[in-house]
Amino acid sequence: EVQLVESGGGLVQAGGSLRLSCTASGFTHDDYTIGWFRQAPGKEREGVSCISFADGNTAYADSVKGRFTISSDNAKNTVYLQMNTLKPEDTAVYYCAAGRVAFDYLWLFPEDLYDDWGQGTQVTVSS
Repeated sequence: EVQLVESGGGLVQAGGSLRLSCTASGFTHDDYTIGWFRQAPGKEREGVSCISFADGNTAYADSVKGRFTISSDNAKNTVYLQMNTLKPEDTAVYYCAAGRVAFDYLWLFPEDLYDDWGQGTQVTVSS
C-alpha cells in the first residue's frame, strides 16, 4: 500500500515562497508519477504539477509555470514543490498523489490514474 505524507504548508504573504514535501512509502518509485493537486474553497480540485520517477519528466499547470518547480529525491522517496512568487489565488489545500501516468497524459493531470492520495496541507497566501 502506498502511503503519502505532505508537509511544508503554511501562511505566507503574497510574493513569498514555500516548499512542500511529499514523502512516499510502500511502492517501487520507478513505476510511479507523483502529482501535486490543490483545492481552493468552493472550487474543484485541479492539477498543479507532476513528476515521473522513471524518467524525471514533469508537467505544470499554466497558472503556476515559471513560479513553481517540482523535483524529486529518489533516495528519500520525496517529491518537493518549490512555490515562488505566491499569489492569493494559490491559497488552497495541496495534495500529493501517486499513480502510473504515461508521458502523453502527464499534462492532463488525470485524477482517475492517481490511486493513492495524501491528507493534504494548507497553503494560505495573504494579500
